[in-house]
Amino acid sequence: MSVLASGSKGNCTVISGAGTSILVDCGMSCREILRRMAMVGEDPAKLDAIVVTHEHIDHVAGLAVMARRLKIPVFFTEATHRAWERMTRPRQTMTYKQWLEKVQREKQERAEAATSGSGLGGEESLAKSSFIEAEPSVIDLAACDPATNDSADQNEKRDPAFLPAVEYFQAGKPFQIGGIEVNPFTIPHDAADPCGFVFHAGSESIRMAVATDLGYIPPNVKLALRSVDVLLLESNHDLEMLKDGPYPWSVKQRVLSRVGHLSNDAAAEFLQRDYDGGAHTIVLGHLSESNNLPELAKMSAERALGDRLRLLGNRVLLAQQEAPIEPICL
Repeated sequence: MSVLASGSKGNCTVISGAGTSILVDCGMSCREILRRMAMVGEDPAKLDAIVVTHEHIDHVAGLAVMARRLKIPVFFTEATHRAWERMTRPRQTMTYKQWLEKVQREKQERAEAATSGSGLGGEESLAKSSFIEAEPSVIDLAACDPATNDSADQNEKRDPAFLPAVEYFQAGKPFQIGGIEVNPFTIPHDAADPCGFVFHAGSESIRMAVATDLGYIPPNVKLALRSVDVLLLESNHDLEMLKDGPYPWSVKQRVLSRVGHLSNDAAAEFLQRDYDGGAHTIVLGHLSESNNLPELAKMSAERALGDRLRLLGNRVLLAQQEAPIEPICL
């Protein structure tokens, strides 16, 4: 597991095993993801797919460009994909004056088409001219790699949500990507259909889990996180820092809600009461820069683990927002 970034400014993790590499979320630009992969020795050419936890911007900011750049499939739930498409293709509005000008142009184009004998009927001509007027702005693939811009497909330029391939999955139903079995589970968060994942490299008997962006830990998540070797777990905020912090009260209520984010105390409670103690490494992720301190998150988790820290495994690491952490290799 290579956690490239974790936090409100972007989330991205590489999971590798059994000859397969999977990118979990693309919450930064394509260029930044590739830069961070290079920093930790990850080869983007070896990525087989992207899986998406949910559609919030800190998890999908670079998704379309990254998928097109590497020409790899993206795995969503159907509801998450639809929500991402709506966000990526915002509806265009126009003033009454703009609408009148648009209608006048279309009338002129139909008249010119009729007099030139082009054969376009009224409805067909209207559809064509409407498409031209509504054509979205060109996606700048050069922002990731200038070499890709010349050979880009026209669909990529016209549609900001164009992806090379899309695959759907459902929470609770495992699916396979190469040599890795992916087990998605529902998490409580204010998104369309958010999921966490357990990745099982069967040939190597290794299980890695990603569980961030959840307001609390329900029974299905507790069950999913048993018998994992590496666990990326949210420890977003310190309760007192959040209450006294700079966020508006409405945002504080969202974070504290059962579809918000996991506090240090909630993560510690899970580690103390429901964690089975078998992981080699626990990575604390999605730490708030405004409402948490790395020292507080780590101290809270280590105190909850207690004597388990004396075992061979159970080391606690902190994922960062500004830089990747060293890959965790088993």
